[in-house]
Amino acid sequence: MVNTTRWVFMQALILTVVVFIAGMYAGVIFEEKKFSEANAYFTASEVSLMDVLALNELMESKGVTCTDFTQANFNLLDRVYEEAIKLEEYEASGKITESIKSEHKKYDMMRTYLWINFIKLKEKCPTQYHTIVYLYTYNQDDLVKKAQQNVWSRILYEVKQDKGNKVALLPIASDNNLSSLKLLIADKNITEYPVVIIDEKYVFSELTSAQDLEKYLQ
Repeated sequence: MVNTTRWVFMQALILTVVVFIAGMYAGVIFEEKKFSEANAYFTASEVSLMDVLALNELMESKGVTCTDFTQANFNLLDRVYEEAIKLEEYEASGKITESIKSEHKKYDMMRTYLWINFIKLKEKCPTQYHTIVYLYTYNQDDLVKKAQQNVWSRILYEVKQDKGNKVALLPIASDNNLSSLKLLIADKNITEYPVVIIDEKYVFSELTSAQDLEKYLQ
């Protein structure tokens, strides 16, 4: 009886060890996969940043048409949006690391550059699109402000879905200490966030419906 009990105990112990080792191995493989995905993502974001910077420089070129520049800006904006969605997935995992914060700041910088590009395009070419810049607070702890920002996001998403490439939607965190962004909004008398800026002229600090915003996009 004692031997039988001992054998049952040994079987249970062996099974426990096997399950533990298998779990450890699966965990290592999973973490390596996530690490590899993160590295690929960070590399893609660096390429997008260089692309935005190169496009910014090409704005002074005379050999490219206004149509080509406009399309290139919208293509880059779409790519930045898709990559930023992946960043939001990392953020939603609950592990907000310094690397994630740096990546977020990088995308804010890219969108600021793209805003500058769109402004230059308006000065250089006849345009049929509008810019909507959404300035919000990334490091926000106030639940009321967070709720307000979520509502703004849904409203602006609705406008973008309705207007398509007639609108360049540029969400940018206002609290990432970007000097270029500060200069762009220096004359707007903005004292708190979130705010929405349409065509560098109209500033909305109070929640406004999608229908009312679209009156400024005719």
